[in-house]
Amino acid sequence: MAEELATQAAALTREQVLAAYRLMLTSRRVDDKEIQLKQQNLVFFQISGAGHEAVQVAAGMHLSPSKDWFFPYYRDRALMLALGMTPYEMFLGSIGAESGPDSRGRQMPSHWGKRTLHVASSSSPTGTQCLQGVGFAEAGRYLLAVDKASSLGEVAEDEVVYVSLGEGTTSEGEFWESLNTACNKRLPVLYLIQDNGYAISVPVDVQTAGGSISRLVRGFPNLAVYEVDGCDLLASFQVLGEAVAGVRAGRGPALVHAHVVRPYSHSLSDDERLYRPEWERQAERERDPLRRTAQLLQQVFGVTEDELAQLEEEVNREVNQAAEAALAERQPPPESWAAWIYSPSVDPTSEAFSTKPAFADDAPKTMVDLLNACLRDEMARDERIVVLGEDVADASREEFLAEVKGKGGVFKVTFGLQRLYGSRRVFNTPLAEANIIGRAIGMAMRGLKPVAEIQFFDYIWPAYMQLRNELATMRWRSGGQWAAPVVVRVPIGGYLKGGGPYHSQSGEVLFTHIPGLRVVMPSTALDANGLLRTAIRCDDPVIFLEHKHLYRQTHNKAPYPGPDFMIPFGQAAIVREGEDLTIVTYGATVVRSLAAAKLLAEEGVSVEILDLRSLAPYDWEAIATSVKKTNRLLVVHEDCLSFGYGAEIAARVADELFFYLDAPVRRLGAKDSFVPYAPELEDVVLPQVEDIYQAARELLRA
Repeated sequence: MAEELATQAAALTREQVLAAYRLMLTSRRVDDKEIQLKQQNLVFFQISGAGHEAVQVAAGMHLSPSKDWFFPYYRDRALMLALGMTPYEMFLGSIGAESGPDSRGRQMPSHWGKRTLHVASSSSPTGTQCLQGVGFAEAGRYLLAVDKASSLGEVAEDEVVYVSLGEGTTSEGEFWESLNTACNKRLPVLYLIQDNGYAISVPVDVQTAGGSISRLVRGFPNLAVYEVDGCDLLASFQVLGEAVAGVRAGRGPALVHAHVVRPYSHSLSDDERLYRPEWERQAERERDPLRRTAQLLQQVFGVTEDELAQLEEEVNREVNQAAEAALAERQPPPESWAAWIYSPSVDPTSEAFSTKPAFADDAPKTMVDLLNACLRDEMARDERIVVLGEDVADASREEFLAEVKGKGGVFKVTFGLQRLYGSRRVFNTPLAEANIIGRAIGMAMRGLKPVAEIQFFDYIWPAYMQLRNELATMRWRSGGQWAAPVVVRVPIGGYLKGGGPYHSQSGEVLFTHIPGLRVVMPSTALDANGLLRTAIRCDDPVIFLEHKHLYRQTHNKAPYPGPDFMIPFGQAAIVREGEDLTIVTYGATVVRSLAAAKLLAEEGVSVEILDLRSLAPYDWEAIATSVKKTNRLLVVHEDCLSFGYGAEIAARVADELFFYLDAPVRRLGAKDSFVPYAPELEDVVLPQVEDIYQAARELLRA
């Protein structure tokens, strides 16, 4: 046995193994100290990397924080130490210190992130990092292709993007979506699956068909698959070396399935004794990587028990001193709660984003035309912009372009862009909405400006995890280290005659409710052009809602306004001035409100109409000014009435402008129903001109 160990250890020196053991031991002792602090109510959560230390340190020995990039998960403590994070910095995260390098007190401990070490901001949802890592790697290939000097961003030709996760997370669809893209594009991604046998209480044989993720993925093309005892430092070092070398050589992604142990419960909120028998837990203790590495040092490298004891004493002292120093640090000041929700340096509501149109001619163009023109102009201006989504390219296979007219999106908004800017900048994705948004987040983190399209709002929901928990939180949760200013274009809405429940949905309030997102919804071609340009040039993520019914209407056409026309967010448009009643609306109900106002004008009623255009933020000043003038307010929107967008405006007006009101605030929205296919039913469900007219008349009589 000793001879076999000696042969395996030949690749490493005594000093290297000792250094690796010190990192492993430090990781375990930081876990132990955190547990102690949690029991003393000095920290507020604890989740450990115990049992995973050997394979993580082995990975750290082959990867570089100056060249490679890391999308870790919460058990990667030993890896973070190997990359250069200190116990002191980890304890800053434990106590939620303002000076914590991962999130400045905004995230739970072990949610790693440190820009200077190339470590992306981690989050609690499992598997979301997989797609972001793939998008990040994709962006690296793009930067190398367009600019060998890499002036657009830091990139190395042989870089590796490390993505780690537990075996339970391989049940998430986003893992499989990421693997599909990584293999299809042969991206330099290293997946490290740390299989400790349990996802909280659920064993691997319940999680995974056949109980082995490495067996399941062996059919993926271009994927190198390895399986290793992750408690064995030497075996892990050898296998990780082969895997990393293959990725660096450009052979495509690699997946290392490492079998590790979990000697502690899932977290301090869990008690594994409730579901794991003692004999199983005892068997795992025999495989503990610290125990086995200590034996290796003694049996092969002649390290004595006294030397190991001295090393442990040093580590304990360092860890205790680090914890004591961190406990003296303060938590973030209360007034900093809003820091980094939005960009601190680029304000899309400011006058810097207010430019006048420079009409080149008087030829009116549709919303589709002017959206396309904006994308065309902005892509010419900034080579960081990439357009991705299902069907957005003219043709996925470039060799077909000479023979076909081209697709360019189901509504033609991106038509011709691929021919102009090539397939590296305009490309189709799989039919997988989380894939689109997750990859876009990774690209944006790397400095690109992705404009992602979700083909129909009705199908955005698989991406909601990425949008709500990842895109919106990125800058805030990383304490300003990382940002993901993605523009997400989404056709939305009904009034289609035949759209039915799955091509007519609204639901904008589900996004305006999320801090960190800008949400806009233009009703005219000119506004669409100016607002999309603002969305692209601002530094926050934007949900850009394009009403399908308005794409090719004649009433909202406009001439081309030039390549620099912008409209600030949060600035409503007064589309009709009036004295007797204010209607606040947006999207497809703007033109319907105008039609109702004309009917009321025949009766001598003067209606003022505000088109919000921007829903988050919205123009409260314009609303307040109008209500103070007319003393009556009707809020009209296409989405369902109950819990709808209008409720917020109505509540705020009642709260802040009550003494200006001559009647209660009235809301008009769709019925609390899905949108039916039959046109006669659709007309009943969605607000029509007559509905707005009657609601206004009733309000005037109140």
